[in-house]
Amino acid sequence: MILKIVILCWIIICSTAMLFYTEHFYMNIFKTHDFTNENYDTQSFLERLIYLERQERVSVMCRSFKLPKDDDDYQQAINDSVLLDHILVDNRHKLLYCYVPKVACTNWKRVFMVLSGNSRPDGAPDLSQIPADVVHKPSTLDRLSDYPAARAADMLATYTKFLFVRHPFERLLSAYRNKLEQRHQDSSRYFQSRFGRRIVRRYRANATERSLRHGDDVTFAEFAAFVADTRDTVFNEHWAPIDRLCRPCAVNYDFIGKHESLVEDSEYLLRHVVGAADDVRFPKGPDSNTSTQLVKYFTTLDHDTVLRLYSTFELDFKLFDYNLQNIFGYEVG
Repeated sequence: MILKIVILCWIIICSTAMLFYTEHFYMNIFKTHDFTNENYDTQSFLERLIYLERQERVSVMCRSFKLPKDDDDYQQAINDSVLLDHILVDNRHKLLYCYVPKVACTNWKRVFMVLSGNSRPDGAPDLSQIPADVVHKPSTLDRLSDYPAARAADMLATYTKFLFVRHPFERLLSAYRNKLEQRHQDSSRYFQSRFGRRIVRRYRANATERSLRHGDDVTFAEFAAFVADTRDTVFNEHWAPIDRLCRPCAVNYDFIGKHESLVEDSEYLLRHVVGAADDVRFPKGPDSNTSTQLVKYFTTLDHDTVLRLYSTFELDFKLFDYNLQNIFGYEVG
């Protein structure tokens, strides 16, 4: 009899805690969407728990690394120019999106153009038809840096904030393949001229005059050595750590999507959080094969370079629950 009473009490306590946990999730995670009429079936509930777990991990890791947590007036955030430049604003839906290059940011900027009221250029029915050079123009979308500090702090406190993340080494490899490995591409020539020549000069003995002049034949090992070099404290945004761009310990993001489940997470965010119209669909781009190339590229690196790279991106690994098991079969951190 006593055992039955204890079990009953335990069930009641667990149920109450779960209800509180869920209500706290609905009320504070998704600030701008009304879930009153939603059907809270088991599948929907489990989906939401996935996103809550991602938030909780970030919070735990921030405490573990003793990093400054977000404050009520967001003074840390509004004094960080890199962060403010990377947060895009949609006032219609009270959304803030911290974009991360090499994590589908082009397509999310396309979505943001439509959400924030910008018409589709030339009446493009498919968001993927919006030219990339249009969405990447600084003047196309509002940034948090465009607003006075007091207004920016208010938005950070009241708008729904989200970002998308990716395995740090996969994102790094994607940046290399897109910006330095490709030849005869307009999008690559700038990076080869600005960074490629510098990398060849610093990390290649007996470099040819042609390589020094063009910088279009940088190897992945040379690029990895450059990124891992502590002499370079200023990162280009395409391979800067996500922690540096979006400061997840200073900004309490309400939704964290992952590149590995990009379409599902994007559709969930648009439907359940933003409440977007049915014609606003996340454009599915071509499948990337970067993840399948990780072993090929990273096993060419010496162990010391891998350790230094891991150290550079350690917070991204820890905050967003990534590891090196699928590359090396073991963890280094």
